[in-house]
Amino acid sequence: MTAFLTGTRGYVIRKIGWSLGTLLFVVVFNFFLFRLLPGDPIGLYSRGRNMAPEQLIKLRAELNRPIGAQFLEYLSNPFASTINSVRFNRPVWELVAERVWPTVLLVGTAILIASVAGIWLGIRSGWRRGGTFDRVTTGVTNTLYAMPEFWVGMVLLIAFPFFPSGGISTPGVTGFLDTVLDTAWHMVLPVTALAIVYLAEYTSIMRASLVDELRQDYLQLARAKGLREDLVRRRHAVPNALLPTMTLIFLNLGFVIGGAITVETVYSWPGLGLLSYEALRGPDIPLLQAVFLLFSIGVVVFTLLADLLYAVLDPRVSTQ
Repeated sequence: MTAFLTGTRGYVIRKIGWSLGTLLFVVVFNFFLFRLLPGDPIGLYSRGRNMAPEQLIKLRAELNRPIGAQFLEYLSNPFASTINSVRFNRPVWELVAERVWPTVLLVGTAILIASVAGIWLGIRSGWRRGGTFDRVTTGVTNTLYAMPEFWVGMVLLIAFPFFPSGGISTPGVTGFLDTVLDTAWHMVLPVTALAIVYLAEYTSIMRASLVDELRQDYLQLARAKGLREDLVRRRHAVPNALLPTMTLIFLNLGFVIGGAITVETVYSWPGLGLLSYEALRGPDIPLLQAVFLLFSIGVVVFTLLADLLYAVLDPRVSTQ
């Protein structure tokens, strides 16, 4: 027991250490990447804006400071940017904060729906592999998995024109219940477009994992002890087969912060994905820098959570 706890503690410390190291690399990379771009940095930061001469002088003085001093100030608090967005002429983190909730709502809902449905379909297909349901499900999921998200989104727009084609709400709608229902109505098509792709991925992984588990000897032993098939599936096969799928779900959650750039752009969904597209069109360097940092942090944090969850579900991992 002591050896197990020691191994688990060491595993957690290693994973946290690697994550902190990755975050430090991301912060350093994010700082220097946009300062090494060719051209006049003042032009990059002021493109498309009518800035007063005193503002340009202040900006040039800020960017002409010793690079070491700029880096130390940035490292002390990467989220305290004093430079506004070029496109929106507002503090970049103020813009990012406004777009987080719509993205979490959209992508989080799609992943939740896809994970529940995908796990169920994968279990049923894998347990009765080779049957009619398995063949149909496998064919459909392989087809859906090959479809780009933006293409699915445009097809849904054409096929279901009675749903809202863009935005998160209808102007003029007031009241809590009316607002919730209106937002849910606007979410139908973009959530469906995202869920279709995630659903195909989760179904395929769950089915493959369960089929692999069915070859293991411990299931034959469970049957030899007299356990019913539903108990063999529920208590033994499915929990072990869930490990890769749960890990994949947590890894995908890392991209919730990043949003779905193509789907949010197709549906004009006011989230981080659309904000990234608008920043790229500029290009809006300060906004791109902030979005890149936030996306990277989201991926690193949820990758760490996926590693820790895997150790909880399969304690053997932490002792290796």
